[in-house]
Amino acid sequence: MTLDPALTEDATLFAGRLRLRQLRHGHRVGTDTVLLSAALDPKEGHLVDAGAGAGLVGLAIAQRQPSLSVTLVERDEQVAEVAAQNIALNGLEARLRVAACDLTHAASRRATLLNDGCADALVTNPPWLDPHRAQVSPDLQRAAAHAHGDASGLESWVRAMAALLRPGGRFALIHRADALKACLDVLEGRFGALEIMPLHPRAHQPAHRIILRGIKGSRAPTALLPGFVVHEGDQFTPQAEAIHKGEALLPGA
Repeated sequence: MTLDPALTEDATLFAGRLRLRQLRHGHRVGTDTVLLSAALDPKEGHLVDAGAGAGLVGLAIAQRQPSLSVTLVERDEQVAEVAAQNIALNGLEARLRVAACDLTHAASRRATLLNDGCADALVTNPPWLDPHRAQVSPDLQRAAAHAHGDASGLESWVRAMAALLRPGGRFALIHRADALKACLDVLEGRFGALEIMPLHPRAHQPAHRIILRGIKGSRAPTALLPGFVVHEGDQFTPQAEAIHKGEALLPGA
């Protein structure tokens, strides 16, 4: 496929095992996305990557697990088209597809054959920018990727997650550390066996992100896991480096 000038292509991800096209301007993948791709590792069934962007998380998990089918859900039609290119670029057309829809609206989901209870597992990097607490990016696509990050938006997002997952289905999400209470509030009553993994930029620094995992309908208690340190000086820690090379997963995945 000829590369559109509006796109970039990276062939070095996971030690060259995954190729990824992205819009040159707008929201782009980073360490948060890579860590989310290592947070859950379902062996079979159907995985939904909710708010998939260019599709890195779903693509990476699908590459690890050849019995898994994956739907990349993305509202922005231009970004969804890039995700479709990435599926073809990595030869995964037989098991992956894109659903260009608004995750938070049931009719929009169903129009793309995303029916309630269709997912055995779900991963998501939900919109998390509260416009009342942070400066919104002047880049329209980047701003849209983080829109509706307040409590009402998160509630809608988690409600959609609960609708898509079958009973007993697992999820993993990444969010800001200061949004932990808001996340727990909206997950309560829908998910249990919650695991909270703090992500620390460096040892002895406060967590800036959290990974949350849980099971739909479970009543098991919440567990606070040991923190994961991403950097050592200006380099990744050995554990984070192994994840970026596709050689390791986060504990408990």
